[in-house]
Amino acid sequence: MTKDQWGALQSQLSSTIGENNYKTWIEPMEFHGVEPGGVAVFNVPTNFIGTYVSQNFGDILLAKLSGMDTDVRRLKFQVANADNRPAAAQQQPRPAAQAQAQPAPAAAAPTNSDLLPGAPLDGRFTFDSFVVGKPNELAHAAAKRVAEGGQVTFNPLFLYGGVGLGKTHLMHAIAWDLRNNRPDLNVLYLSAEQFMYRFVQALRERRMMDFKELFRSVDVLMVDDVQFIAGKDSTQEEFFHTFNALVDQNKQIIISADRAPDEIKDLENRIRSRLQSGLVVDLHPTDYELRLGILQSKVQNYREQYPALQLDDGILEFLAHRISTNVRVLEGALTRLFAFASLVGQPITMELTQDCLADVLRASDRKISIEEIQRKVAEHYHIRLSDLIGPKRVRNFARPRQVAMYLCKQLTARSLPEIGRRFGGRDHTTVMHGVKRIEELRTQDSQIADDVELLRRALEA
Repeated sequence: MTKDQWGALQSQLSSTIGENNYKTWIEPMEFHGVEPGGVAVFNVPTNFIGTYVSQNFGDILLAKLSGMDTDVRRLKFQVANADNRPAAAQQQPRPAAQAQAQPAPAAAAPTNSDLLPGAPLDGRFTFDSFVVGKPNELAHAAAKRVAEGGQVTFNPLFLYGGVGLGKTHLMHAIAWDLRNNRPDLNVLYLSAEQFMYRFVQALRERRMMDFKELFRSVDVLMVDDVQFIAGKDSTQEEFFHTFNALVDQNKQIIISADRAPDEIKDLENRIRSRLQSGLVVDLHPTDYELRLGILQSKVQNYREQYPALQLDDGILEFLAHRISTNVRVLEGALTRLFAFASLVGQPITMELTQDCLADVLRASDRKISIEEIQRKVAEHYHIRLSDLIGPKRVRNFARPRQVAMYLCKQLTARSLPEIGRRFGGRDHTTVMHGVKRIEELRTQDSQIADDVELLRRALEA
């Protein structure tokens, strides 16, 4: 195996693993030669790159090398111009849950942020493509401030909201802006599950010092869907120490979740307290104007792809009214509509829209409101609606009120503060207590479990 052969092999690797992965991980390596015993040796800039290539691309690399030189049986990575200790003596099979490398935005050589084991960033999720409206304007403003990469003013920034409201979009947008505007910063974006996986992997391989050093060396740590670490005691412990170490160094932390910190079940109180110590921002459910703006923005993109396709007036307004719970469903419906119209060669009319999206529209027709839940619960327990939402705390009213709050949390996309307002202006902590109490009673009291199930079926019918 010669250096010329390695040079010829590099173009094959680029097409196999992708140009971004190739530039980030393979290009920085230098082929050193083949040692006795069939060991292909590579010089790498850092031990981390050698370890990452070995774990993620080792099988592919070894297969390509042995196909060109049958004597090659193993891989070895050593830091150039250092003590030449191997980063990994032999390639390891790639774990199925291993995170992919972040796509580098057209950099010729990897920056520090590219060398970190983060999740890939979606090129569609930028601030330019994020449609701002009243329900998300505060979250957008806070994200833009953090993305400037200036002085840390609130730490952490905690973004939360239901499915399809834009949390991940904002997280990716922050990461893209930081990488483009502040390439000197080490920015690490990953999901809570990836954090947990890497922690378990480090424990198994007895490399906890490497894990701690890696996560404490970042300038900006971004963790998506942090609710997934709840109940994982060891992972929470390490996350807590990582959090404290970064805050002590005045490093920025950005977190997202599907609910507020005090609503995440099985989350340690000390972590909950840390998460609440910065700026906590709720992405509210979208309103009609925001949904219409999102559709109009998407249509501009589709016009380039389907320039000859005709879109009748009123279609976007119809969709914005009918599909109101989930922005992803809304965007998916528009994508399907344009693709279908293009394939059948017809203009997008109201009739075609209703035929093409019949299943989506049916699913969106049945929306359960807080008022409907309150009426059903009051009827079931034979009490007046005014008593259900009123200030009286006697048991005959308090327990049905908690059942109604629980059903509102389970069957609607409304936040706890909004549910509290609909129950006589109660605080969100009162709602949270009521929800938790019914969750407990469902396992202890068969009558409560039957009542909840009966009411759920009646509401969903």
